[in-house]
Amino acid sequence: MRLYQQLVLFMLAATVLPLAAVGFLVLSRAERELAERISAEQRALATATAEGVAAELMETVDAVARVAELIDWQSATEEEARGALALLYNQSSALSAVLRLDSEGRPQGQPVFQAEGGGGHPGFDPQQVELLTKAVPVQPLRHGGKGEAALGRVYAHESSGMAAVAVAVKLDQGEGASFVLAEIVFRNLEDLLRRRAEGVLGTIDLVDPSGRILASSDPQRRMKGLDAAIATRLTPGGALAAHSFRAGDPVLRVSVARVPEGLGFDVVLSVSEADALAPVRSMRRTVLISIGGALLVLLGLGGLFTRRINRRLSEVMAGAQAFGRGELDRRVKVEGGDELSELATTFNHMGAELETARARLMRWNDDLRIRVDEALAELRTAQAQLVETQKLAAVGQLGAGVAHELNNPLAGILGYVQLMLMSRPDSDPDLDMLRKIEGSAKRCKEITQNLLRFSQQRERTDLRAVNLNVVVRDALTLTENQVKAEGISLVLELASSGVRVMADSGQTSQAILALVSNARTAMQKTSAKTLTVRTGERDGKGYFEVEDTGKGIAPEHRSRIFEPFFTTKDVWSNVGLGLSVTYRVVTEAGGSIDVRSEPGKGSCFTVWLTKA
Repeated sequence: MRLYQQLVLFMLAATVLPLAAVGFLVLSRAERELAERISAEQRALATATAEGVAAELMETVDAVARVAELIDWQSATEEEARGALALLYNQSSALSAVLRLDSEGRPQGQPVFQAEGGGGHPGFDPQQVELLTKAVPVQPLRHGGKGEAALGRVYAHESSGMAAVAVAVKLDQGEGASFVLAEIVFRNLEDLLRRRAEGVLGTIDLVDPSGRILASSDPQRRMKGLDAAIATRLTPGGALAAHSFRAGDPVLRVSVARVPEGLGFDVVLSVSEADALAPVRSMRRTVLISIGGALLVLLGLGGLFTRRINRRLSEVMAGAQAFGRGELDRRVKVEGGDELSELATTFNHMGAELETARARLMRWNDDLRIRVDEALAELRTAQAQLVETQKLAAVGQLGAGVAHELNNPLAGILGYVQLMLMSRPDSDPDLDMLRKIEGSAKRCKEITQNLLRFSQQRERTDLRAVNLNVVVRDALTLTENQVKAEGISLVLELASSGVRVMADSGQTSQAILALVSNARTAMQKTSAKTLTVRTGERDGKGYFEVEDTGKGIAPEHRSRIFEPFFTTKDVWSNVGLGLSVTYRVVTEAGGSIDVRSEPGKGSCFTVWLTKA
C-alpha cells in the first residue's frame, strides 16, 4: 500500500470517523434532551394555562353568585330586580346576557343584554333566550341553598361564533325560589390562550371531553374537532397531572393538562416536531456536509503532501526533528532546483512564520488571560443577578398564591364591617371595635396588595419621561413631616437643571418612599440623624440617591437585602417587602441599584435610570 493511501486511511480512521461518530452521538443526545425539555416546558405551560382558564371562568361564576346572594330578591320590586340584574350583568365583561327564571325554569321579565355589544360585553340575540334557558337545567338546584351555582353545557354563541356556557344561581332558600341565568362567552378565555401562546411555535386549545375545540389561540380552529389521534389521548377522567405524547402526521408534540375545579375541559398545547427540533436537525445536516467537505479537503491535501515528500525525505528529517524540539530558528540547507529545493525553501519559510506565530501567540495568550479574567468577573456578576431573580420568582409565586387566597375573605370582612359602620349611630358602644376591625382588615389588604405587587410583573410598565426632581419632591411631601418629627435632618441636593429619565412616576415614588422608610428605621437608635436625598446624572444616566447616617448593613447581610421577607430591622414591619418591591420597580424600568454601606456609619442606595 502506497504512502498516500496509508495517509488517507490514517486520517479517515484517526480524525473523520471519530469526529463524525462523536458529533452524531452528541447531536442525538442533544435532540433527545431538547425534546424532553420541550415536553417539560409544554406540560408546565399547559398546566399553568389550565389553572388560568379555571381561575378566569370561576372568577366570573363566583362574582355573579356572590352579588346575587347579597340581594333580597323576594322583597325587591320589578324595577329593583331589573337594576339588580344590571348589577349582575356588569360583574364581568364576559357576560352577554342575564335573566331571571322562576322555580320551573321559565323566564321572568326581560333579560339584560346589549344586542350589538357594548361596554366590553359580547352581543346577544334576544331570539336565543329559549336556547339559553335550556342550556342549564335548574331542577337540580331546587333543593340547594341560596347562592348555589351550576354550569350548563357548552354551545356556540350565535353573535360571536365563540363558545359559551350558561350558569344558573339560586336566589333564595326553598324549592319555590327563583334563579338568575347568565351567559358566559369564552372571549376572555381566548384572550388568555393568545397571551399564553405568545412566543410559542404551536397552538393552545381548550377542548371538551369529545375533542371539540371550545377556544384557541388560533381563532380559525374555534369550535372544530381535534385530530382523532390527539382526541383519543385526552386526560382520563379524574386525572389532573399533565402528560405529553407524539401524534399525527406530520408528527406533533402534544401536551395535555386537565382544567381543575371539575370543569371537565382540557388544555391541549401542540407544536410541530419538525419546527421544534429544526435547530438540531439543521445542525446535523451542517455537520454531515462539513465532514464530507473536510474529507475531500484531506484527500486533496494528502495527495499533494505525499507527492512532495515521497523522495529524499531523509534529507529534511534533521530539520523536522529540530523543529520538533522547538528549535524554530533552525533552517534546512538544500541546493538545487528540484522539488526538494522548493520544499526546503517552504520549510524554511514555515520555520520563520512559526517563530513569528509563537511570539504572537505568547502575546495573545497574555491578552487572552486578561480577557478571561474580565469575562469571569462579568459572569460572576450575571450569576449573582440570576440567583437573585430566581429567589424573587420563587417567593413571588408563593406570595401570589397566598394573596389570592386571602383577598376574597378579606374583601367580605371589610365589606360587612363597613356596612355595619354605616348602619350604627355614633353613640353605639361597638363603634370603636368595628373601626378597629376595619383598620385591621385594611392593613391585611395592604399586605396582600404588597405581595401581589411583588409577585406580579406588569405586562407593560408605563414608562414616561419624568423629572426626577419633581418625583422626589412629590414623594417627600408624603413623609417629610414624619421625618422631621423623628428628629431627622432632611437634606435635599437636587440637580439645578433637573434630570429627565424614563420611569413610571408612581412606582418611582413608591421606591423613594421605601428607601426613605428604611433610612428612618436605620437611624432610630443613632445620635447623628441626617437623611440626604440627591439627584443628578452621570455616564449618560440619571440617578437619585438616599443616604443615611444609620447603623449600616453588615457585610454578611449585603447579598440578601433584596430578598423578600428578609430584614435586619429591630422592629419587623411592612412584611420585609420594601427593598424587594423597590428592586422589582427599578428592574422593570430597565434600571439598576448600587449599595454602599459601612456598619455604624450609614448606607447609601443609588438608583440608576435611563435618561429620557
